[in-house]
Amino acid sequence: MMTRRGALLAAGGLVGMVGDWRLAAQDKVQATMQIVRSGSQPSQRGPAENFTGAVRVDSPFRGTGPARLGGAFVTFEAGARTDWHTHPLGQLLIVTSGCGWVQSEGGAKQEIRSGDIVWIPAAEKHWHGATASTAMTHIAISEQLDGKSVEWMEKVGEEQYRS
Repeated sequence: MMTRRGALLAAGGLVGMVGDWRLAAQDKVQATMQIVRSGSQPSQRGPAENFTGAVRVDSPFRGTGPARLGGAFVTFEAGARTDWHTHPLGQLLIVTSGCGWVQSEGGAKQEIRSGDIVWIPAAEKHWHGATASTAMTHIAISEQLDGKSVEWMEKVGEEQYRS
């Protein structure tokens, strides 16, 4: 005789197996693993309509098909920064070198350094970049919602940046 708990566990296992099978079937339809070799894609300049100062974007990546994840290595020279912006599903920053600043609207500017990880919640207005005297590189990762991963806004003025 099977107990209620046993039936639930068995049903859960069956659901898990069906889910695993669906994922396996999808994997066979989708493209295979890709490796993007370091240096295989040209660097791009951060566009002046979204950045202030010298910014370099390297090896951007974007998921295909149902995947919504994308990101890039972004290097800010001293004094360079993003404009104010939001992300519909949030953004993850992983600082890989240097020292920079990040600020959310209405909050204090905060220093970030190599090894720091910053989570910016969905729709939080913010900016980030290098300090006035030190370059900073981070990996920026965000997901798309309805094909869009960022909403760019106004520039961060010199007074805002330095205060």
